Amino acid sequence: MRLTGPGVWGPPSDREEALRVLRRAVELGVNLIDTADSYGPFVSEELIAEALHPYPEDLVIATKGGFTRQGPNAWAPLGRPEYLRQCVEMSLHRLKVERIDLYQLHRIDPQVPLADQLGELAALQKEGKIRHIGLSAVEVAEIEQARVLAEVVSVQNIYNLTRQRHRDVLEYCARESLAFIPYFPLQAGSLAGTGGELAELAKGYGASPSQIALAWLLALSPVTLPIPGTSRTAHLEENLAATGVRLTDEDVAHLTRQWSDEP
Repeated sequence: MRLTGPGVWGPPSDREEALRVLRRAVELGVNLIDTADSYGPFVSEELIAEALHPYPEDLVIATKGGFTRQGPNAWAPLGRPEYLRQCVEMSLHRLKVERIDLYQLHRIDPQVPLADQLGELAALQKEGKIRHIGLSAVEVAEIEQARVLAEVVSVQNIYNLTRQRHRDVLEYCARESLAFIPYFPLQAGSLAGTGGELAELAKGYGASPSQIALAWLLALSPVTLPIPGTSRTAHLEENLAATGVRLTDEDVAHLTRQWSDEP
């Protein structure tokens, strides 16, 4: 998402840096890149293909469909089967692949029966155009309903230190061995510069506040796969260094209590 223009609309201000971010990520061992056809729209997928195709064998590119774009910061869900099929076909073309490893329904369209939406993705899966199916921005009841209609392997919800309201979804995913992919893991960067207690804790670990926020997510469950977005290689390298930060159980529990937004 961060490799696009303002409002997730149009090309990035520094195209060469965007390409460097993608290439550097793979150099540093990243093997999951999450994107969507609506980022740009289309810009992010096209940059990924330009920077990385032909792809390393172990690289998983996850993309999403089910949104239309009307301008900067404007999004509208559309889950009609024929549109979802078009989304998949166009993502295959832009990413230059014959099969998408993980295809996620970006939003459930409340105007279209879920059986029609998941049924079309399941049909594309049978045709060999999708390997795995995932969901985004869902509640536990919706996941359970979807799993009756198709095999679901992942859930992508907003989740970070200051937004923990989907803890029941995380716990469900851990219990059911589904990947949980928290987006906005740094709350669009606001956690990176947080002062006070988080900054003090970070000093004790020789880390930055953003690294502590990511380390906290990684410590919650083995199924958690944070996807911090960035448009700069320096931020990328800082984010990836969070994998080397091992928080104590006491600090994980304290952060969870201290920052929780749950009622």
